[in-house]
Amino acid sequence: MTNSWENPSNPTEPITLVISEVIEPNMMEEYEEWTKGINQAAQQFEGFIGVQVIRPRDHHNPEYVVIVKFENYSYCKSWLASPIYEHWMQSSKKFVSKRSQQQLPTGLELWFTLPTTNPSNLGQPAYYKQVIIGVITVYPLILVANFTLTPLLQGLPFLISLLISVTFVSALLSYPVMPYVTKVLGFWLYPSASKRRRKR
Repeated sequence: MTNSWENPSNPTEPITLVISEVIEPNMMEEYEEWTKGINQAAQQFEGFIGVQVIRPRDHHNPEYVVIVKFENYSYCKSWLASPIYEHWMQSSKKFVSKRSQQQLPTGLELWFTLPTTNPSNLGQPAYYKQVIIGVITVYPLILVANFTLTPLLQGLPFLISLLISVTFVSALLSYPVMPYVTKVLGFWLYPSASKRRRKR
């Protein structure tokens, strides 16, 4: 396991812990039960906000992504340093073949594809860049949703049709639109990483 959650730039900010786990294909049911147990254990710790499990699309390469949120670094560290967490990590060894772990200072980075070169040493993209990326990705998706979904949603209550449209846009934004756009524009979002690559 690789840890990059130590020494955050702002220890009072909310912490998002992203854990990627590749599971033995014949142990997926056991892993599902394990996730329920560890998630219930995490909920008992102070500062816990929530957890989300993104399940694999390819059962031949079953990689789960677990996103855990705490109110700040201290609460997250207490959970990660606890005997309860260690117990659950030990019990997972029989069905987890690979695990990586990354701490993100806020939830914003979940929309962005980080450069592969030392991603834990990078800060957030500048705020104005995040706004620009949001506009150039969300606006076209809203237009697509209006053109494609409006004829299908006629007759539904406004709030229901709005919920369906927002879900449609959010799903495409999470994958593949935002990861692709931020990867293409990585040189602009993370100029320090681009400079390091050029020096090499």
